Amino acid sequence: MRVLLVEDEPDLGAAMKRTLTQEKYLVDWVLDGNDAWAYLENKWTQYTLAIFDWMLPGISGLELCKRLRSHQNPLPVLMLTAKDRMEDKVTGLDAGADDYLVKPFGMAELLARLRALQRRSPQFQPQELTVGNLTLDYGNNIVISQNIVGEKQEISLTNKEFQLLEYFMKHPNQIITTEQIRNQLWEVSAEPISNVVAAQMRLLRRKLANSGCENMIETLHGTGYRLNFTP
Repeated sequence: MRVLLVEDEPDLGAAMKRTLTQEKYLVDWVLDGNDAWAYLENKWTQYTLAIFDWMLPGISGLELCKRLRSHQNPLPVLMLTAKDRMEDKVTGLDAGADDYLVKPFGMAELLARLRALQRRSPQFQPQELTVGNLTLDYGNNIVISQNIVGEKQEISLTNKEFQLLEYFMKHPNQIITTEQIRNQLWEVSAEPISNVVAAQMRLLRRKLANSGCENMIETLHGTGYRLNFTP
Protein backbone atom coordinates (compact mmCIF):
# COMPACT_ATOMS: atom_id res chain seq x y z
CA MET A 1 0.00 0.00 0.00
CA ARG A 2 1.50 3.25 -1.14
CA VAL A 3 0.67 6.59 0.48
CA LEU A 4 1.39 10.14 -0.67
CA LEU A 5 1.94 12.27 2.44
CA VAL A 6 1.95 16.03 1.93
CA GLU A 7 2.87 17.77 5.18
CA ASP A 8 5.13 20.81 5.53
CA GLU A 9 5.73 20.53 9.30
CA PRO A 10 9.01 18.55 9.43
CA ASP A 11 8.53 17.01 12.88
CA LEU A 12 4.95 15.96 12.24
CA GLY A 13 5.71 14.67 8.77
CA ALA A 14 8.65 12.61 10.03
CA ALA A 15 6.55 11.14 12.85
CA MET A 16 3.72 10.24 10.47
CA LYS A 17 6.06 8.66 7.95
CA ARG A 18 7.73 6.62 10.69
CA THR A 19 4.38 5.37 11.98
CA LEU A 20 3.07 4.51 8.52
CA THR A 21 6.28 2.73 7.56
CA GLN A 22 6.05 0.61 10.71
CA GLU A 23 2.59 -0.43 9.51
CA LYS A 24 4.10 -1.56 6.19
CA TYR A 25 2.85 1.39 4.13
CA LEU A 26 5.25 2.69 1.48
CA VAL A 27 5.34 6.45 1.98
CA ASP A 28 6.32 9.25 -0.37
CA TRP A 29 6.56 12.36 1.80
CA VAL A 30 6.74 15.84 0.27
CA LEU A 31 6.59 19.27 1.91
CA ASP A 32 4.75 21.36 -0.68
CA GLY A 33 1.80 21.09 -3.00
CA ASN A 34 3.75 21.59 -6.24
CA ASP A 35 5.87 18.50 -5.59
CA ALA A 36 2.76 16.59 -4.56
CA TRP A 37 1.05 17.32 -7.86
CA ALA A 38 4.15 16.24 -9.79
CA TYR A 39 4.07 12.91 -7.90
CA LEU A 40 0.37 12.46 -8.63
CA GLU A 41 0.95 13.06 -12.34
CA ASN A 42 3.70 10.43 -12.47
CA LYS A 43 2.11 7.59 -14.44
CA TRP A 44 4.58 5.05 -13.02
CA THR A 45 3.42 5.46 -9.44
CA GLN A 46 0.06 4.23 -8.16
CA TYR A 47 -1.11 5.39 -4.75
CA THR A 48 -3.59 3.67 -2.44
CA LEU A 49 -4.21 6.73 -0.24
CA ALA A 50 -3.24 10.38 0.04
CA ILE A 51 -2.86 12.60 3.11
CA PHE A 52 -2.93 16.35 2.43
CA ASP A 53 -2.32 19.15 4.88
CA TRP A 54 -4.73 22.01 4.11
CA MET A 55 -2.17 24.82 4.33
CA LEU A 56 0.85 24.10 2.13
CA PRO A 57 3.49 26.07 0.24
CA GLY A 58 2.67 26.21 -3.45
CA ILE A 59 -0.59 24.41 -4.16
CA SER A 60 -2.80 24.07 -1.08
CA GLY A 61 -4.25 20.75 0.06
CA LEU A 62 -7.69 22.08 -0.86
CA GLU A 63 -6.56 22.84 -4.41
CA LEU A 64 -4.88 19.41 -4.69
CA CYS A 65 -8.24 17.80 -3.88
CA LYS A 66 -10.02 19.92 -6.48
CA ARG A 67 -7.46 19.05 -9.14
CA LEU A 68 -7.70 15.35 -8.39
CA ARG A 69 -11.45 15.32 -8.69
CA SER A 70 -11.44 17.46 -11.83
CA HIS A 71 -9.30 14.72 -13.38
CA GLN A 72 -11.80 12.07 -12.20
CA ASN A 73 -9.15 10.59 -9.92
CA PRO A 74 -10.91 8.60 -7.12
CA LEU A 75 -7.82 8.41 -4.88
CA PRO A 76 -9.03 8.49 -1.24
CA VAL A 77 -7.83 11.67 0.51
CA LEU A 78 -7.53 12.41 4.22
CA MET A 79 -7.30 16.15 4.90
CA LEU A 80 -5.21 17.39 7.86
CA THR A 81 -5.84 20.84 9.27
CA ALA A 82 -5.99 22.98 12.38
CA LYS A 83 -9.29 24.40 11.09
CA ASP A 84 -12.01 22.86 13.22
CA ARG A 85 -15.07 24.97 12.35
CA MET A 86 -17.97 23.15 10.72
CA GLU A 87 -17.82 25.51 7.73
CA ASP A 88 -14.15 24.56 7.13
CA LYS A 89 -14.95 20.85 7.28
CA VAL A 90 -17.74 21.31 4.77
CA THR A 91 -15.40 23.26 2.47
CA GLY A 92 -12.78 20.52 2.61
CA LEU A 93 -15.27 17.72 1.97
CA ASP A 94 -16.91 19.63 -0.86
CA ALA A 95 -13.48 20.14 -2.46
CA GLY A 96 -13.11 16.36 -2.70
CA ALA A 97 -11.58 15.21 0.57
CA ASP A 98 -12.97 11.89 1.85
CA ASP A 99 -12.25 12.48 5.52
CA TYR A 100 -11.01 15.23 7.80
CA LEU A 101 -8.59 15.02 10.74
CA VAL A 102 -8.07 18.03 13.02
CA LYS A 103 -4.63 18.75 14.48
CA PRO A 104 -3.36 17.79 16.95
CA PHE A 105 -4.21 14.11 16.58
CA GLY A 106 -2.93 10.74 17.79
CA MET A 107 -1.26 8.26 15.46
CA ALA A 108 -3.76 5.56 16.46
CA GLU A 109 -6.61 7.74 15.16
CA LEU A 110 -4.68 8.48 11.96
CA LEU A 111 -4.24 4.76 11.27
CA ALA A 112 -7.89 4.03 12.07
CA ARG A 113 -9.07 6.70 9.65
CA LEU A 114 -6.80 5.35 6.90
CA ARG A 115 -8.19 1.85 7.44
CA ALA A 116 -11.71 3.27 7.18
CA LEU A 117 -10.83 5.07 3.94
CA GLN A 118 -9.47 1.85 2.48
CA ARG A 119 -12.71 0.03 3.32
CA ARG A 120 -14.75 2.70 1.53
CA SER A 121 -12.44 2.91 -1.46
CA PRO A 122 -13.47 1.50 -4.87
CA GLN A 123 -10.12 -0.33 -4.71
CA PHE A 124 -11.13 -1.84 -1.35
CA GLN A 125 -8.43 -4.12 0.01
CA PRO A 126 -9.67 -7.08 2.05
CA GLN A 127 -8.03 -8.14 5.30
CA GLU A 128 -6.34 -11.06 3.56
CA LEU A 129 -4.87 -11.76 0.14
CA THR A 130 -4.40 -15.42 -0.79
CA VAL A 131 -2.61 -16.82 -3.83
CA GLY A 132 -1.87 -20.54 -3.88
CA ASN A 133 -0.60 -21.62 -0.48
CA LEU A 134 0.40 -18.08 0.59
CA THR A 135 -1.78 -15.66 2.53
CA LEU A 136 -0.99 -12.03 3.35
CA ASP A 137 -2.72 -11.04 6.58
CA TYR A 138 -2.99 -7.23 6.45
CA GLY A 139 -4.55 -6.98 9.88
CA ASN A 140 -1.51 -8.51 11.57
CA ASN A 141 1.08 -7.67 8.86
CA ILE A 142 2.19 -11.30 8.53
CA VAL A 143 2.53 -13.91 5.78
CA ILE A 144 1.32 -17.48 6.24
CA SER A 145 2.25 -20.49 4.10
CA GLN A 146 0.25 -23.71 4.16
CA ASN A 147 1.59 -27.10 3.06
CA ILE A 148 -0.34 -29.90 1.34
CA VAL A 149 -1.53 -31.41 4.63
CA GLY A 150 -2.86 -28.09 5.90
CA GLU A 151 -0.05 -27.19 8.29
CA LYS A 152 0.52 -23.44 8.53
CA GLN A 153 3.78 -21.58 9.03
CA GLU A 154 4.41 -17.88 9.53
CA ILE A 155 7.06 -16.37 7.26
CA SER A 156 8.99 -13.49 8.82
CA LEU A 157 9.46 -10.72 6.23
CA THR A 158 10.86 -7.22 6.35
CA ASN A 159 8.61 -4.34 5.26
CA LYS A 160 10.18 -4.28 1.80
CA GLU A 161 9.92 -8.05 1.36
CA PHE A 162 6.26 -7.89 2.42
CA GLN A 163 5.58 -5.12 -0.12
CA LEU A 164 7.43 -7.02 -2.84
CA LEU A 165 5.50 -10.25 -2.23
CA GLU A 166 2.23 -8.31 -2.10
CA TYR A 167 2.99 -6.75 -5.48
CA PHE A 168 3.55 -10.15 -7.07
CA MET A 169 0.49 -11.67 -5.41
CA LYS A 170 -1.67 -8.85 -6.78
CA HIS A 171 -0.36 -9.60 -10.28
CA PRO A 172 -0.12 -13.42 -10.52
CA ASN A 173 1.08 -14.90 -13.81
CA GLN A 174 2.01 -11.44 -15.11
CA ILE A 175 5.50 -10.47 -16.24
CA ILE A 176 6.74 -7.65 -14.01
CA THR A 177 9.85 -5.76 -15.04
CA THR A 178 12.61 -4.57 -12.75
CA GLU A 179 11.71 -0.99 -13.63
CA GLN A 180 8.07 -1.52 -12.65
CA ILE A 181 9.11 -2.95 -9.29
CA ARG A 182 11.54 -0.11 -8.58
CA ASN A 183 8.99 2.55 -9.55
CA GLN A 184 6.21 1.07 -7.44
CA LEU A 185 8.05 -0.19 -4.35
CA TRP A 186 10.70 2.45 -3.72
CA GLU A 187 10.14 6.05 -2.81
CA VAL A 188 10.26 8.47 -5.71
CA SER A 189 13.04 10.42 -3.99
CA ALA A 190 15.13 7.32 -3.24
CA GLU A 191 18.58 7.14 -4.81
CA PRO A 192 18.51 4.46 -7.54
CA ILE A 193 20.75 1.45 -6.90
CA SER A 194 21.26 -0.78 -9.91
CA ASN A 195 20.91 -4.14 -8.16
CA VAL A 196 18.45 -3.24 -5.39
CA VAL A 197 15.57 -5.20 -6.92
CA ALA A 198 17.69 -8.29 -7.59
CA ALA A 199 19.04 -8.19 -4.03
CA GLN A 200 15.56 -7.99 -2.52
CA MET A 201 14.36 -10.77 -4.80
CA ARG A 202 17.13 -13.08 -3.58
CA LEU A 203 16.23 -12.42 0.05
CA LEU A 204 12.50 -12.96 -0.54
CA ARG A 205 13.02 -16.15 -2.53
CA ARG A 206 15.29 -17.57 0.13
CA LYS A 207 12.62 -17.07 2.80
CA LEU A 208 9.92 -18.50 0.56
CA ALA A 209 12.08 -21.54 -0.21
CA ASN A 210 12.70 -22.12 3.49
CA SER A 211 8.93 -22.26 3.94
CA GLY A 212 8.33 -24.75 1.12
CA CYS A 213 7.53 -22.20 -1.60
CA GLU A 214 10.64 -22.58 -3.75
CA ASN A 215 10.46 -21.68 -7.44
CA MET A 216 7.21 -19.76 -6.92
CA ILE A 217 8.68 -16.62 -8.50
CA GLU A 218 10.33 -17.20 -11.87
CA THR A 219 13.12 -15.10 -13.38
CA LEU A 220 12.65 -14.25 -17.04
CA HIS A 221 16.14 -13.21 -18.06
CA GLY A 222 16.23 -9.89 -19.85
CA THR A 223 12.54 -9.30 -19.13
CA GLY A 224 11.68 -9.46 -15.44
CA TYR A 225 9.91 -11.79 -13.02
CA ARG A 226 6.65 -13.70 -12.77
CA LEU A 227 4.77 -15.33 -9.90
CA ASN A 228 3.42 -18.56 -11.32
CA PHE A 229 0.02 -19.59 -10.01
CA THR A 230 -2.42 -22.24 -11.19
CA PRO A 231 -5.89 -21.87 -9.59
